[in-house]
Parts: sequence; C-alpha cells; structure tokens
Amino acid sequence: MYPTDPIYTVNMNDQQRAWFYAEYERARKDEVIGVLLALFLGGLGIHHFYLRRDGLGILYLVFSWTGIPMVIAWIECFFMPGRVRQYNAAQAMFISSQILGAAPSQPGSSTPTAPRCSACGNPVDPTAVFCNHCGAAIPRSALSTQPAL
Repeated sequence: MYPTDPIYTVNMNDQQRAWFYAEYERARKDEVIGVLLALFLGGLGIHHFYLRRDGLGILYLVFSWTGIPMVIAWIECFFMPGRVRQYNAAQAMFISSQILGAAPSQPGSSTPTAPRCSACGNPVDPTAVFCNHCGAAIPRSALSTQPAL
C-alpha cells in the first residue's frame, strides 16, 4: 500500500520512487494490528514495542502485574490508528530524506549539490546557520537567503 501523500516522492526519479516504495513497505506498520495488540496484549506493552517505543513498552511490562497498564491499553487502542499513521509518516519522511540525500548528483544533472562547510568540508543543511560537524558559522549570500520559487 502506497502512502496517500505523494509529497515524499515528488523530487524522485522512477528508480528512486521504486526504491522508496520497497523500503516503505518493509518499514510501515498496520493500523489493525496495532489496535489488536493494544486491545489484547496491551497490558504487557506489546503495542508500544510494535511502534518501537521501547521505553513505554518496558514500563508497561514492569507494571503489568498491577493491571493498570491493561486499563490504559484499552483506552489507547482508540488512539492507535492515529499513532500508527504518525509512525508511518515519520518512516516515509526518513526514507525519502535518505534516498534523496544518498542520490549522487551528476555533473550534467539539474539537481544542485548540497553546500559544504568551508571549515571542515562536510555537507550542511542549506538553511543552517552553523555547521553540525564543527560548529563553524556558515556565511550567507544574498541569493541563499531568498526563498525558492
């Protein structure tokens, strides 16, 4: 099942789009499974482990003998579809950023290369003020501060 929002694949070619959908299918979670896990195994925190929220899963597991996590999990089963959608959207955003960031730019291609830090040479975010690697200030020209059309 493809994500309903094509914003994740808008700047991709056909090969990158196929790669994205293959990775997304592996990473996405199903809403129905999330609800069923919260409903039947929520007292053990399995629904949190399903969404890779291990801290909450361990907390539910530790307090599972009290029965309180089971009551909370029954309430949480109503919120699970939204949480699964949020998890899937975060996965889609991460996968698309990795694919677009990993794509090498060809000399004749129209995609611009990422700006590099003048101090350490590592690529930096075009909107960053400081380099994430060395902390050096990134000088801005008049053209780099203009919004893209």
